[in-house]
Amino acid sequence: MFIRQFSYLVALAREKHFARAAAACNVTQPTLSAGIQKLERELGLPMIERGHHFIGLTPEGERVLKWAQRIIADFDGLKQDLTNAGQGLSGVLRLGAIPAALPAISLLTGPFCARNPGVAIQVQSMTSIAIQRSLDSFDLDAGLTYLENEPLNHVQRLPLYTERYMFVAKTAFLGDVPETMSWAEAATYPLCLLQPDMQNRRIINQIFREIGIQPRPRIETNSYDGILAHVRHGAYCSILPHPHCQSFGPAEKISTIPLVDPIHTQSIGLVAADRDPLLPVIAAFLHFAAELNLDRVH
Repeated sequence: MFIRQFSYLVALAREKHFARAAAACNVTQPTLSAGIQKLERELGLPMIERGHHFIGLTPEGERVLKWAQRIIADFDGLKQDLTNAGQGLSGVLRLGAIPAALPAISLLTGPFCARNPGVAIQVQSMTSIAIQRSLDSFDLDAGLTYLENEPLNHVQRLPLYTERYMFVAKTAFLGDVPETMSWAEAATYPLCLLQPDMQNRRIINQIFREIGIQPRPRIETNSYDGILAHVRHGAYCSILPHPHCQSFGPAEKISTIPLVDPIHTQSIGLVAADRDPLLPVIAAFLHFAAELNLDRVH
């Protein structure tokens, strides 16, 4: 009964609305409200700020929520472990990936699903901050993100590949294509970059600051698809993490040029909540990823 009550509390904290939380739990709203009230009586403390609408959790409710999230995750792991005993791996693996790493995620998920046909994978494009938050709340099983650029807390880390930066443009736009290009020279071209609030753009801005240059892109967008479209169809160039360069087809006549002066690299890898034991499907995925050499693959 505690598990069900805890799931009601977690759903209410997530949905911030009694009716939506009840629908997410496949119960009626009175059933959900009664379950949370029973939990309050059993623990002897109020957990909900009550009014005509959901207001929020009390400080005690916030503390209970953290335990509830962990207990539900452990219970799911127990069920998964018992279900998988003597059988093939099964379950749902929830992954988050920063936009810069999305082209690389299929190099993991495709082969893993082929090896484990009983596993389904859900992939979301998320910021590194959202990945950390979702791991903390057990809404995510693992994330593919930068390992060094911004703080990561209470996680296990598995480095997978080293990100490099490339200058990309239509070959016809460049004329003579150099073997390498300096960051200072790249800044002289009409650039299409990600928006300044995105982590990859913050990294690029920092590299430019280190050489005393303020980039002034002509186009800013919140997606790599937007960048790819402007490079393909407009008189614009860009700076991309090297996995995204594979998005251009061989017939598109796009030049991808390594950026130097400075050569900047950083580690991309998997992170998972630092807990023991891990859910079987998470442990298997991390073990599988550790066997791969993504630097060699792409």
